[in-house]
Amino acid sequence: MPTVRGDGMRGLAVFISDIRNCKSKEAEIKRINKELANIRSKFKGDKTLDGYQKKKYVCKLLFIFLLGHDIDFGHMEAVNLLSSNKYSEKQVGYLFISVLISADSELMRLIIQSIKTDLSSRNPIFVNLALQCIANIGSKEMAEAFQQDIPRLLVSGDAIDLVKQSAALCLLRLLRAAPEVAPSGEWTSRIIHLLNDQNMGVVTASISFLDALVKRNPSEYKACVSLAVSRLHRIVQSPYNDLQDYTYYFVPAPWLSVKLLRLLENYPPSEDPSVRSKLNECLDQILNKAQEPPKSKKVQHSNAKNAVLFEAISLIIHMDVEPALLIRACNQLGQFLQHRETNMRYLALESMCLLATSEISHDAVKKHQETVINALKTERDVSVRQRAIDLLYAMCDKSNAEEIVQEMLTYLESADYSIREEMVLKIAILAEKYASDYSWYVDVILNLIRIAGDYVSEEVNPFSFVSPCVIAFYRRWGYLNFRFGTVLFKSSSTGTTSRAMRPKRFLR
Repeated sequence: MPTVRGDGMRGLAVFISDIRNCKSKEAEIKRINKELANIRSKFKGDKTLDGYQKKKYVCKLLFIFLLGHDIDFGHMEAVNLLSSNKYSEKQVGYLFISVLISADSELMRLIIQSIKTDLSSRNPIFVNLALQCIANIGSKEMAEAFQQDIPRLLVSGDAIDLVKQSAALCLLRLLRAAPEVAPSGEWTSRIIHLLNDQNMGVVTASISFLDALVKRNPSEYKACVSLAVSRLHRIVQSPYNDLQDYTYYFVPAPWLSVKLLRLLENYPPSEDPSVRSKLNECLDQILNKAQEPPKSKKVQHSNAKNAVLFEAISLIIHMDVEPALLIRACNQLGQFLQHRETNMRYLALESMCLLATSEISHDAVKKHQETVINALKTERDVSVRQRAIDLLYAMCDKSNAEEIVQEMLTYLESADYSIREEMVLKIAILAEKYASDYSWYVDVILNLIRIAGDYVSEEVNPFSFVSPCVIAFYRRWGYLNFRFGTVLFKSSSTGTTSRAMRPKRFLR
């Protein structure tokens, strides 16, 4: 008999030990079937089982289920454990229900009634167990049954912080399952004011729920903007000691900062000058802190710091009204284009693609053209090269179109097959959009077909421009040169050129 430590469930420990000591699968199944028969007989024949014994047998059923065996009994005994006043017994009952009972079970009404009893309990541990079970099941029936009880716990002045956090995350789970039962009306302002809660854990949990609500109905929760900016300002401006419990590798409350910045991206720039000024101050401070020497060499420090920075840059791009911040963001991203970490280079290119679409920062992005072209040539990761292509496409205008198109054509010859079709489309669009004369356009399109004609999709049909191109060739180069080009074009079909170069397709 193996030694069992502590005052736990000895029978469960012995059963687990027996299973581990089985020499074969057949021996394991035989031991499990023996135990299932014993548990079934206990549940059916012994009416005097106390809470401890029920808990022990329910735990055995859970373990057997986790080994991959079906459990078709014991559900009612697990539901009965919910009425126990002992934490360990109630916990096992909730665990069994969360794992083995489906949302459409006939026992769901009894479970809901037991959960309602625990939600109104004065014991916060029992309240938390009930909230966790609701979130684990997360059915529409649960959402409808508790649509008033859980918001009341969230905004209650009597509930402890741990219960409020669980209530916020539980509501988030139910909102995803049944959006139509989202709290509204009288609950709106009270949920928004949770951003001012003194406990940072409550704020962090609440803002996840609030962000989901805002995405569904931004106008109803518009009042959260000023409170979110105020909370962000306190985090960014606070000394290290003030948020020591929520500081992660010298970065104050990085997760909450990211969520606040993401929440603000759901709204246009504030019309209130004081709110707008305070937000700009926060963003400026985040950019300044990014320039400071690292306070730790740990990767966790740089990850947290950069997470806040990139989310701030995303908000700056979303606002698109502050030239100074946009230019600073562009310069900051430019420093990451040659960063040693691949992920940082990828994120920098991705963010600069968005900056390139802004009239304010477009010229600032163009200053990094050579660096981006170099990344296209030397980068090992294909996903980063693809983002470099996207950025070159986004920063292209009349002043640099010919150079960018030529670089893209050069790279196309050795490009990965997975991105060739997209590149062909981008090159064709740029050539058509910024063509200064037909001869340059024809050169680009013919080179495009020569290099990657098999990847030319239906969207790229250069032959629709044959008539104006023919006229241009006649006017500029004369009939002999045009004929010479046609002969070269036909002769290439006998070589290793693509199908698109063959005369039949050209004349079709």
